[in-house]
Amino acid sequence: MSNTPEVPGGEAAPAEPRPAAPPIDGGAAAPAKPRKLPGEMPPDKYTRETITWIKPWTPHLFSFRTTRAPGFRFIPGQFARLGVYRDDGDPADKKGPRWVWRAYSIASASYDEFLEFYSIVVPDGEFTTTLASLKVGDEILVEKTNYGFLTTDRFEGGRDLWLLSSGTGLAPFLSVLFDLDIWAQYERIVVVHSVRQENELAYRDSIEGLKDHEAFGELLAESPGKVVYVPLVTRAPAVHADGRPMLNKRITTALADGSLEAEAGLKLDPATSRVMICGNPEMVDDIRKQLAKSGFAVSRRGVPGTMAVENYW
Repeated sequence: MSNTPEVPGGEAAPAEPRPAAPPIDGGAAAPAKPRKLPGEMPPDKYTRETITWIKPWTPHLFSFRTTRAPGFRFIPGQFARLGVYRDDGDPADKKGPRWVWRAYSIASASYDEFLEFYSIVVPDGEFTTTLASLKVGDEILVEKTNYGFLTTDRFEGGRDLWLLSSGTGLAPFLSVLFDLDIWAQYERIVVVHSVRQENELAYRDSIEGLKDHEAFGELLAESPGKVVYVPLVTRAPAVHADGRPMLNKRITTALADGSLEAEAGLKLDPATSRVMICGNPEMVDDIRKQLAKSGFAVSRRGVPGTMAVENYW
């Protein structure tokens, strides 16, 4: 590996001076051994991918796509670990040259030739401030291993699949939604997305536009109620395209007062419903506890349940 790591985008980061190696037998200097940078992985553990598309949704929300290594495989609902290079701050505070890694749920379908991710920009965030500065053509590292258990193989049986998310927690459910096997497995797929403001309803057009999709449009023509989209906007009133008001409350409140089931036109019943939850940890924990009181149980390794959860940070 080169002593000078590459910055995503192709520029070289300046190498730090290294202390001279001690002399060997009669004064010959031993070759300097490259120092491993914080966060640096062996080259066989990751691939270098190129950013091919960036979609800003709001000043603090954006999606992006990268190339995809031919050997990278994942199950809808899983996440990948992404790496970016930083060289700022004081090395004494471990803020010098380093690689920073974060887990990102994969939003693209398992059959897509690209990988898509949905991100929030955290002010002064160690990872996202660098990520948000990258442009089309820049490089990002993708670990070869996929991770996560927010997958439908955690369930047995079930008629309706409920996907409950807040913010960027929608990402893994986009991959689930665009999986044909899941469409064959469940009679109804309910996509619930809670945000603060209406302009944060990223992917709204994609979900509502499934009826015009080349493949899924035909399936929806045969089963018009197959996909149910339930957006919730918590900070200000919002309306659907047909003028109906969206739910103006949190998912937990809509569960408690019955309005979520009423909006979806379906009952949440552990005998027929399977629920996946992704979002901020407090939201996930609150919903898990609410549903547990109704008889839902979290799937464990080797023990199928009726709920699967993922904390998004």
